[in-house]
Formats: sequence, C-alpha cells, structure tokens
Amino acid sequence: MASSSSSYCTRWHAMFYITLAVILAAVSISTTLSSDSNSDSDSQTPQSSTAIIHVISLSASRTLRSSGSTITAALLQISPELFLTSPNSTIFAIADSHISNASLPPHLLRDLLKYHTSPVRVSIEDLINQPQGSCLPTLYWNKTVAITKIDRRNRTVQINRVRISHPNLFQEGSVSIHGVPSPFAAVDTEYDVIHGPECDADFGVVSGSGGLKKKKKKTTSRVEWARIVRLLSSKGFVSFAIGLHSVLDGIVEDERNVSSVTIFVPPRLELGGDRHYPQALLEKVVRFHIVPQRLTHKELMALPARTLLKTMVHGDQQPLEVTGVVSFMPELVIDGVRIVAPDTYVSESVVVHGISRAFEVNDLPNTQ
Repeated sequence: MASSSSSYCTRWHAMFYITLAVILAAVSISTTLSSDSNSDSDSQTPQSSTAIIHVISLSASRTLRSSGSTITAALLQISPELFLTSPNSTIFAIADSHISNASLPPHLLRDLLKYHTSPVRVSIEDLINQPQGSCLPTLYWNKTVAITKIDRRNRTVQINRVRISHPNLFQEGSVSIHGVPSPFAAVDTEYDVIHGPECDADFGVVSGSGGLKKKKKKTTSRVEWARIVRLLSSKGFVSFAIGLHSVLDGIVEDERNVSSVTIFVPPRLELGGDRHYPQALLEKVVRFHIVPQRLTHKELMALPARTLLKTMVHGDQQPLEVTGVVSFMPELVIDGVRIVAPDTYVSESVVVHGISRAFEVNDLPNTQ
C-alpha cells in the first residue's frame, strides 16, 4: 500500500514538474519575444540597475520557493523583466495549483501575471491603511485591481474579493511580494482579455514612488456604462458587450467629461473566420462605434446627408458620415452601414442603435 502511495506521489510530482517546465519555457519565450521589440530602450538601462534587479529577483525567488510558490519564483528568476519593469513593484504571487491548471496560452498567462503585478510598492500595512474600494494600478494595460475588503482587527485584506493569504512574503528594497490562493480575475480565452471588477468610482488609482499616497476623488461619469454592458448582453449583442467591457477602464478614464453617447452596435465584433481582435486594436474598434453625443433615430434622420459625426477615437481623422436614406434601402445609412434596429435603448444620456455590420476602421483588418 505504501509502495502504491509512493508511486502515485512520484507520478504526481513528475507531471507537476513537466507542466512547470512547459509553462516556464512558453512564458519565457513569449516574454523574450515581447521585450525584443523594445531592445533599443532596454540597451540603455544602466548596468548597476540591471545588477540590482538581478540581486533582488534572486533573493525574492528564494523566498517564494521556500513558501511553495515555485512557478512565480522560477519566472521571477528567469524573466525578472516580466515583473520588475518599474522603479517600484508589488507582486501578488498566485498559488502554483491555479497557474499549472489554468491551461492558458503563453501570452494570456503573461498578461495574467502582469495583472497581478503593480508598479507601486505596498506592504500589507499600506493596504490596511487605505480606504476600502481604493484602486491599485497594474502592469496589464490600463487595468486596476480593487481593495474590496479590509479587516483591520484581523489585519487581512482582499483584492478583487481574493484574500491575501501570505502577506509580506518578501519586503526588500523597491519590491514587495504577497501570496494569494487564486487569480484576481477570470481570463476570457475566446476574446484574449482579462475580466476584473471595476474599482469604486469614488476613489482614484493608487500611485506613488514607494507606497500608497492620498488619492483624489474621481469625477463620476454621467454615462451608465455598467448598465449599458448588461443591456447589450441581454439584447443579444454579446460580442460587442464583451469588447466594451474589456476596454471600459480606458474609456471611463479618458471620457470623464462626456455627458451623453450614441452607440452603434453590430451583431458581431470579430474579424473574418471568427478571429478576434488583439486587445490593442479592439479598443480602437469599440471607440469607433461610439459617438460622444446623444442622437436618437429621429435626430439622425433630420441631419443633412454627409454630416460628419466625431467618434471616441482620439486624434482620428475618420469620422462617421451620415449617408442618409437611399432609394434602394429603406433604413437610415451611417458610413455605408444600415441602422436595422433604431433606438434599441434610449435614456437621458445614452442611445443605442443596432446596425447591420461593424463599421470599417482605417488601418485595421476588414471588420466585416
């Protein structure tokens, strides 16, 4: 019986380390290829700074390995640039079991690790002293994580509703590391995005060179974005709802002064052959379908032909053009695309129109 148990343990450990090797190789290669594009700027990094990063990563790796976070420890030692890309860093090390069982492609696993790394150094004491609902920036696009629960009596903190199980695992120099039992967000492999909860609108993003600083109150947007995402999904515009949700942080941050919008929603938001947009292009595509003013179907019909409508794509010289009603089409046409479901949703600040297909965006693959 003991021999059988020992054999099982040996097989389990063998499978784990094979999985670990595959993960490390894939993520390291992915990170190396990504960093090659920035080789010019990397070559200018002072040697002393590189040496410091190397020493810290070795020390942090030893601490993580002794605490059982083998995968994060190995990645930190092999590819420190994945985590230590800013003067200060806080790493939330995910338990090995969740990383090895994630079954994610290398680029999404890399993004997930970046989502669990903040360019701000914070100890558990720093987090406990923050208002509940505060936001912490991450290395993943413009995404932030939220301090969702603080228990000062028991000195515990939850990030995105995940409890920090091993606080202050490593505190040295400009780096802080905490252990967490599971990821802060779900990963959507179909759309190549990470879905995390939004931070409290009453708090700004935490920033600072060495710890948390006092935050300024955000200006709350008058556009009910969260409600729009839910509505679009319930109306069957699932792909656009997912796309909007994945870029919502950037839109809310950039468009605080926008008081009303008109959204033209296509039935699908993919490239040909069911291929999906990379995150960088997805935001431009979504923004191109949003006009920062409220226009009902009746108001659009009243506009002269060739009227240009500015979209939420910043600095873009491709506005939408009101084609009007043409003789061979009974519906109103915007930029060559028919409005097939006018006034799908109308409120004081938002109007949603269903269109027959996605608008074609300059310098992007065909959106049809």
